[in-house]
Amino acid sequence: MVTQVHKQLENIVVDDAVLVRQCQSGDSSAMHRLIVKYQDRIYNVILKICQNPDDAAELTQETFVKFIEKVDTFRGQSTFYTWLFRIAVNLTYNYCRRRVKLPVASMNALVGPEQSGAARQLGAYLADERQLDPVVVAQNKEVAEILVRALASLDDDQRIVIVLRDMEGMSYTEIGEALELELGTVKSRLSRARMHLREILETLLP
Repeated sequence: MVTQVHKQLENIVVDDAVLVRQCQSGDSSAMHRLIVKYQDRIYNVILKICQNPDDAAELTQETFVKFIEKVDTFRGQSTFYTWLFRIAVNLTYNYCRRRVKLPVASMNALVGPEQSGAARQLGAYLADERQLDPVVVAQNKEVAEILVRALASLDDDQRIVIVLRDMEGMSYTEIGEALELELGTVKSRLSRARMHLREILETLLP
């Protein structure tokens, strides 16, 4: 069973490498296959960062336009997804810098008594420096709503590392590759982001 899983993972990597080479040779069908393969994953990550479905859709489209324009520059020094992801993150980061943010103080009125338990649950995760459970976030509407509001008040670089590490489950190394940061910088930025997010969540508690 383990061997079969390893073979399947190897096939995914090989498929990407083959498709990229075909793209670099001008094969439009290979470009389409890669777009179809990764468009939902890229969209979901961007949405968690920018928190606007329309903007996330536009940024996803821009990501794949850049992919088509820059595919000849891909040299295989990272996985194709990491390379594509870096494009998406850079575009989203630039978008976030131009966006007006939701003031932290205004969030207090948006969190009712029924959501206080969810806020405490999020605070417990962060206090223990554990990754947020994506299943819990997906299944608990109150948790998701509070997390979205709290994330909106973070600086862009802090929000991004929280999303990548605690929601997407990426390793420190993968985050460093995607954001072009040293491993120590990733860890320190994540630590500050978690501390800041925990402080914000504390303001939401009754």
